[in-house]
Amino acid sequence: MPIVNRVAEFHPEITAWRRDLHANPELMFDVHRTAASVADKLKAFGCDEVVQGIGRTGVVGVIRGRNDETGGRARVIGLRADMDALPIEEATGLPYKSTVPGKMHACGHDGHTAMLLGAAKYLAETRNFGGTAIVIFQPAEEGGGGGREMVNDGMMERFGVEEVYGMHNYPGMPVGQFGMRTGPIMAAADYVTIEIEGKGAHAARPHLGIDPILVGAQMVNQLQSIVSRNVDPLESGVVSICVFQAGTTNNVIPQTAKLVGTIRSLTDAVRDQLETRVKEICEGVASLHGARARVGYHRGYPVTVNHAAQTAFAAEVATEIAGTDRVNEQLAPMMGAEDFSYMLNARPGAFIFVGNGEASAGLHHPAYDFNDEVIPLGSSYWVRLVEKAMPA
Repeated sequence: MPIVNRVAEFHPEITAWRRDLHANPELMFDVHRTAASVADKLKAFGCDEVVQGIGRTGVVGVIRGRNDETGGRARVIGLRADMDALPIEEATGLPYKSTVPGKMHACGHDGHTAMLLGAAKYLAETRNFGGTAIVIFQPAEEGGGGGREMVNDGMMERFGVEEVYGMHNYPGMPVGQFGMRTGPIMAAADYVTIEIEGKGAHAARPHLGIDPILVGAQMVNQLQSIVSRNVDPLESGVVSICVFQAGTTNNVIPQTAKLVGTIRSLTDAVRDQLETRVKEICEGVASLHGARARVGYHRGYPVTVNHAAQTAFAAEVATEIAGTDRVNEQLAPMMGAEDFSYMLNARPGAFIFVGNGEASAGLHHPAYDFNDEVIPLGSSYWVRLVEKAMPA
């Protein structure tokens, strides 16, 4: 695979950075050690500008290439990596395993950060491009909306970002392969809380009460009809009720019950449809049984939508690194969510996947570990994207 030779030389150093991050995971916006380490390295690389505190704890590095010899305005392209870990107890037994109880890098953000740092080191050293590369290190991808916060903090305008690109590892995809698609590639993630109020009673006299457990069970069943009977079969949707809380003992019908679930979609139209039907079904089923339902529907990350021109360009770059037969330009969309979506809503760009190996544990699993063999591929992709998009 034609990875960048100089990046290959950095491989042991980048691996050491990655493993240090892995051993010291931080959650959400509380990534102060990670952000400080990133900022210190960017300064040591000789970045033209390093700014901390974007979107609360995000870090942005500016690397200017050679002057644009065409006489036109130099382009500005953003490259994004996420920094935060997950509240999971690690079960890998690795020598560099998490030193923080209840926290681990179970999604590979340590690898994402390290690969972009490796690319930043190379780009700052060579400057073999004609525009400006903005390296973006984002906090709180895992539920906190750090991408939204960085956008709302004016990052795109402040640094003049015209296009933005992201990358995530993909367990189950062989090392050396890339995958992407134009259009929706990851889902919107909403969540619903349903509070059911019935009428408590002795379990031996159910006719004197209104059983919220029965009501909740009917809701769970009926909610599954939304995707199977309301959503177009050629569209995608997920309704999963993952929490059902009710009762404290075996002979009392409780007064209340609570359901909590997640709702996923790949288009705004289906997203609206799911929200409407969830509310209608919950309120209707409760009314049918003489109970009351309070439905709290909360919209989370929007759909991650890749732009056509930028995705085609990303595929070209990936093909240079991996070869034509190792780049899947029609990767099936996933129902997981990603807050890079906010950046793609603000600027055109593309989000792609790089293979993490077929034998690795899945994302968000206690036995997951980022595959360090991916590092030269990911860093080379970033380097060639900048050099190809903005030739010196």
